[in-house]
Amino acid sequence: MAENNGAGQATNQQGAAGQQFNLGKIFLKDVSFETPNSPEVFQTGEWKPEVNVDLDSNARGIAEKTYEVVVRVTVTTKQAGKTAYLCEIQQGGIFQIDGFDEPTLKALLGGYCPNILFPYAREAVSDIITKGGFPQMLLGPVNFDALYQQRLAQEKQQQQAN
Repeated sequence: MAENNGAGQATNQQGAAGQQFNLGKIFLKDVSFETPNSPEVFQTGEWKPEVNVDLDSNARGIAEKTYEVVVRVTVTTKQAGKTAYLCEIQQGGIFQIDGFDEPTLKALLGGYCPNILFPYAREAVSDIITKGGFPQMLLGPVNFDALYQQRLAQEKQQQQAN
Protein backbone atom coordinates (compact mmCIF):
# COMPACT_ATOMS: atom_id res chain seq x y z
CA MET A 1 0.00 0.00 0.00
CA ALA A 2 1.00 3.64 -0.22
CA GLU A 3 3.23 5.35 2.30
CA ASN A 4 4.14 9.00 2.62
CA ASN A 5 7.91 9.36 2.55
CA GLY A 6 7.88 12.82 4.12
CA ALA A 7 8.68 14.61 0.85
CA GLY A 8 5.06 14.79 -0.25
CA GLN A 9 5.45 11.81 -2.55
CA ALA A 10 3.53 8.57 -2.34
CA THR A 11 5.57 5.42 -2.71
CA ASN A 12 4.47 1.84 -3.03
CA GLN A 13 6.08 -1.22 -1.57
CA GLN A 14 7.88 -3.50 -3.95
CA GLY A 15 5.39 -5.96 -5.42
CA ALA A 16 5.55 -9.58 -6.47
CA ALA A 17 8.63 -10.75 -8.36
CA GLY A 18 10.40 -7.39 -8.06
CA GLN A 19 7.58 -5.38 -9.57
CA GLN A 20 7.58 -1.74 -8.55
CA PHE A 21 5.12 1.09 -9.21
CA ASN A 22 5.75 4.49 -7.65
CA LEU A 23 4.01 7.78 -8.17
CA GLY A 24 6.73 10.40 -7.93
CA LYS A 25 4.93 13.65 -8.76
CA ILE A 26 1.63 15.05 -10.00
CA PHE A 27 1.81 18.44 -11.71
CA LEU A 28 -0.17 20.81 -13.89
CA LYS A 29 1.80 20.92 -17.14
CA ASP A 30 -0.27 23.36 -19.20
CA VAL A 31 -3.43 25.44 -18.77
CA SER A 32 -5.30 27.45 -21.38
CA PHE A 33 -8.60 29.27 -20.98
CA GLU A 34 -10.12 31.51 -23.63
CA THR A 35 -13.41 33.39 -23.77
CA PRO A 36 -13.32 34.84 -27.28
CA ASN A 37 -16.85 36.23 -27.19
CA SER A 38 -16.91 37.81 -23.76
CA PRO A 39 -18.48 39.86 -22.38
CA GLU A 40 -21.27 39.43 -24.97
CA VAL A 41 -21.61 35.70 -24.17
CA PHE A 42 -22.80 36.65 -20.67
CA GLN A 43 -25.65 38.70 -22.19
CA THR A 44 -27.26 35.92 -24.26
CA GLY A 45 -30.01 35.02 -21.79
CA GLU A 46 -30.63 31.49 -20.58
CA TRP A 47 -27.50 29.34 -20.40
CA LYS A 48 -28.01 26.40 -22.79
CA PRO A 49 -24.51 25.42 -23.82
CA GLU A 50 -23.34 22.96 -26.44
CA VAL A 51 -20.40 21.18 -24.82
CA ASN A 52 -17.70 19.13 -26.50
CA VAL A 53 -15.13 17.29 -24.36
CA ASP A 54 -12.00 15.81 -25.90
CA LEU A 55 -9.72 13.52 -23.88
CA ASP A 56 -6.33 12.07 -24.61
CA SER A 57 -3.33 10.70 -22.78
CA ASN A 58 0.23 9.99 -23.75
CA ALA A 59 3.30 8.61 -22.08
CA ARG A 60 7.01 8.87 -22.67
CA GLY A 61 10.14 7.61 -20.99
CA ILE A 62 12.15 10.36 -19.30
CA ALA A 63 14.80 8.23 -17.60
CA GLU A 64 15.47 4.57 -16.98
CA LYS A 65 12.28 3.06 -15.52
CA THR A 66 10.78 6.56 -15.18
CA TYR A 67 7.87 7.80 -17.28
CA GLU A 68 5.91 10.99 -17.76
CA VAL A 69 2.20 10.48 -18.37
CA VAL A 70 0.05 13.44 -19.45
CA VAL A 71 -3.75 13.55 -19.55
CA ARG A 72 -5.13 16.27 -21.82
CA VAL A 73 -8.70 17.50 -21.37
CA THR A 74 -10.16 20.05 -23.79
CA VAL A 75 -13.62 21.48 -23.18
CA THR A 76 -15.16 23.63 -25.91
CA THR A 77 -18.48 25.22 -25.03
CA LYS A 78 -20.74 27.19 -27.36
CA GLN A 79 -23.71 29.36 -26.46
CA ALA A 80 -26.09 30.44 -29.22
CA GLY A 81 -23.66 29.16 -31.85
CA LYS A 82 -20.69 31.19 -30.59
CA THR A 83 -17.75 29.90 -28.58
CA ALA A 84 -18.35 30.76 -24.93
CA TYR A 85 -15.07 29.28 -23.74
CA LEU A 86 -12.29 26.89 -24.58
CA CYS A 87 -10.50 25.25 -21.65
CA GLU A 88 -7.52 22.94 -22.05
CA ILE A 89 -5.67 21.25 -19.21
CA GLN A 90 -2.62 19.01 -19.40
CA GLN A 91 -2.23 17.15 -16.11
CA GLY A 92 1.09 15.37 -15.77
CA GLY A 93 2.54 12.72 -13.56
CA ILE A 94 5.94 11.11 -13.10
CA PHE A 95 5.89 7.38 -12.44
CA GLN A 96 8.69 4.94 -11.63
CA ILE A 97 7.74 1.54 -13.00
CA ASP A 98 9.91 -1.58 -13.02
CA GLY A 99 9.59 -5.33 -13.31
CA PHE A 100 6.55 -5.55 -15.59
CA ASP A 101 6.43 -7.22 -19.00
CA GLU A 102 5.91 -4.96 -22.05
CA PRO A 103 2.12 -5.47 -22.46
CA THR A 104 1.54 -4.79 -18.76
CA LEU A 105 3.79 -1.72 -18.81
CA LYS A 106 1.87 -0.32 -21.79
CA ALA A 107 -1.44 -0.99 -20.01
CA LEU A 108 -0.18 0.81 -16.90
CA LEU A 109 0.97 3.82 -18.94
CA GLY A 110 -2.11 3.86 -21.17
CA GLY A 111 -4.80 3.12 -18.59
CA TYR A 112 -3.84 2.94 -14.95
CA CYS A 113 -1.67 6.08 -14.78
CA PRO A 114 -4.22 8.28 -16.62
CA ASN A 115 -6.90 7.00 -14.21
CA ILE A 116 -4.77 8.35 -11.35
CA LEU A 117 -4.27 11.75 -13.04
CA PHE A 118 -7.78 12.40 -14.35
CA PRO A 119 -9.40 13.51 -11.05
CA TYR A 120 -6.76 16.25 -10.77
CA ALA A 121 -7.45 17.38 -14.34
CA ARG A 122 -11.20 17.28 -13.72
CA GLU A 123 -10.81 19.51 -10.66
CA ALA A 124 -8.60 21.98 -12.56
CA VAL A 125 -11.14 22.20 -15.41
CA SER A 126 -13.98 22.85 -12.99
CA ASP A 127 -12.05 25.53 -11.06
CA ILE A 128 -10.86 27.39 -14.15
CA ILE A 129 -14.27 27.44 -15.83
CA THR A 130 -15.90 28.72 -12.64
CA LYS A 131 -13.23 31.41 -12.26
CA GLY A 132 -13.97 32.40 -15.85
CA GLY A 133 -17.48 33.39 -14.76
CA PHE A 134 -19.31 30.34 -16.12
CA PRO A 135 -21.41 27.68 -14.36
CA GLN A 136 -19.41 24.85 -12.87
CA MET A 137 -18.46 22.06 -15.30
CA LEU A 138 -18.49 18.66 -13.63
CA LEU A 139 -16.86 16.06 -15.86
CA GLY A 140 -17.95 12.50 -15.23
CA PRO A 141 -15.55 9.67 -14.45
CA VAL A 142 -13.52 8.28 -17.34
CA ASN A 143 -12.29 4.69 -17.58
CA PHE A 144 -8.90 5.07 -19.26
CA ASP A 145 -8.36 1.30 -19.00
CA ALA A 146 -11.36 0.79 -21.30
CA LEU A 147 -10.18 3.57 -23.63
CA TYR A 148 -6.77 1.91 -23.82
CA GLN A 149 -8.36 -1.45 -24.66
CA GLN A 150 -10.47 0.24 -27.38
CA ARG A 151 -7.34 1.81 -28.85
CA LEU A 152 -5.61 -1.60 -28.90
CA ALA A 153 -8.62 -3.17 -30.63
CA GLN A 154 -8.68 -0.39 -33.26
CA GLU A 155 -4.95 -0.79 -33.91
CA LYS A 156 -5.42 -4.55 -34.28
CA GLN A 157 -8.27 -4.04 -36.78
CA GLN A 158 -6.17 -1.59 -38.78
CA GLN A 159 -3.27 -4.04 -38.90
CA GLN A 160 -5.57 -6.83 -40.08
CA ALA A 161 -7.05 -4.55 -42.76
CA ASN A 162 -3.59 -3.80 -44.18
